[in-house]
Amino acid sequence: MSVIFLLIPLSIVIAACFFVAFIWAVRSGQYEDTCTPSMRLLTEEKKTLAPISDSSSPSSSSSSSKSLTAIEDENDDEDDSKSC
Repeated sequence: MSVIFLLIPLSIVIAACFFVAFIWAVRSGQYEDTCTPSMRLLTEEKKTLAPISDSSSPSSSSSSSKSLTAIEDENDDEDDSKSC
């Protein structure tokens, strides 16, 4: 029976800690945007990489890196235009 006098205050202290952590999370903006992360998974397309060619010709390797950059820029622009 005397254990109850220890467990009840201990549980109240733990509950208060969880409540303070919840208030801190709400004030710091943890719950502001709950839609975008779940929608990003559904709308995100797989990025395809340009095939890597021979390293014997330096001009072909630079064009591959340019095309990869162009692909990434296009995907970034598409992501910015989509909204929840």
